[in-house]
Amino acid sequence: MPVRNALEALSLRPTVFLRSAWPWRSLAYLLGGVLLGSATILAVVGLLLAGTVLSVLVIGFAGYVATVLSGIVVARVERRRLRLVDEEELSDPHQPVPGKGLRAWLMFRLREQATWRELGYAMVSAGVLCWMDALVVFGTGYTVLGTLLAPLIIDDEPLSNTIWFTLAGIPLTVILAYPITAWAGARAAMARAILAPRDDRLVEVTRSRARLVDAFEVERRRIERDLHDGAQQRLVALSMQLGMARLELPAGSAAASSVAAAHDLAKQALTDLRELIRGVHPKVLTDRGLAAAIGEAASTAPVPVDLDLRLPGRLSPAVEVTAYFVVTEALTNVAKHSGADRAAVTAWTTDRGRLIVEIHDDGIGGADPAEGSGLVGLADRVAVLDGTVTLSSPEDGPTLVHVEIPL
Repeated sequence: MPVRNALEALSLRPTVFLRSAWPWRSLAYLLGGVLLGSATILAVVGLLLAGTVLSVLVIGFAGYVATVLSGIVVARVERRRLRLVDEEELSDPHQPVPGKGLRAWLMFRLREQATWRELGYAMVSAGVLCWMDALVVFGTGYTVLGTLLAPLIIDDEPLSNTIWFTLAGIPLTVILAYPITAWAGARAAMARAILAPRDDRLVEVTRSRARLVDAFEVERRRIERDLHDGAQQRLVALSMQLGMARLELPAGSAAASSVAAAHDLAKQALTDLRELIRGVHPKVLTDRGLAAAIGEAASTAPVPVDLDLRLPGRLSPAVEVTAYFVVTEALTNVAKHSGADRAAVTAWTTDRGRLIVEIHDDGIGGADPAEGSGLVGLADRVAVLDGTVTLSSPEDGPTLVHVEIPL
């Protein structure tokens, strides 16, 4: 298995790990951290002093600006140093400057979140991490040299005693390769966590998830269209043919009974298919929008449903589909589990660009997602669009499902 960073190297067999370059690379990384932190401290102190001394002049402000921007330089150096202990390259989170000139560059960089995150890392590196690097490096070096060079350093002990120190220093040097590598790996992980363009992968995951949702809904519509225009039409034709054959056969004959049974089965299959089509993707949702689809679902619900739908018109297909199935699933739960006499569905959009849907019933309450009432699947469906589901269902009711979906 290829090893890509120092922490993974620790899982190697001792003979393989100790012969590898990872302990030396880790030591070099920590030494570089000491030097980088020391240079950062000197540079920041110098810039702050210059800004303070020259504060009576306009150019004094440049010292403070340079202090803020120093994090960019530190972060750039750190990204290069990380390659010592982490072979995965850390990309630069800064965006290209749209304008030209120094003023445009400064204004753009000072507004970037990455600039301030890098300044924070520079302060943490100079104020804490470099001192810990120094403690590990110089503490390890002092221990190793103190034992290996014991005969040269200790004068008031017999040579036979100091030789034991030297012999003990050999395995000690080998053992200390592990804490050095472990700290270097942990140090690199902290640097990566702070400096990584943390939104890049999240944005890509979000975008890919949105593409999957859109592709899934396109496929649902295709299936609904194929069932509606294909299988359903054939079942309608079959039902009509069986009905006509049923009329032509003598009443009470064996053939008439068989055809009547087949006719009834065809009608039942047609009814089942229509329910299936509605479950895959209701045609009314595609043709007339969310309000009409919720109205149709409410009209067929087992309990009376009051509607208050204040929607501005058509929403995005993904939002409409998600909201529709949230309502239908919630109304199904009302009918199955709540014992309610009445339910209500309210939907509206906010100025913050969110669709709010609330399903309320006057049932017995006590709804628990862990009991398999479909609420977990409902929440998962909403989460695909970065929405949220809130449930309020005390014992003795009422139950309120509050859903928010970004538009």
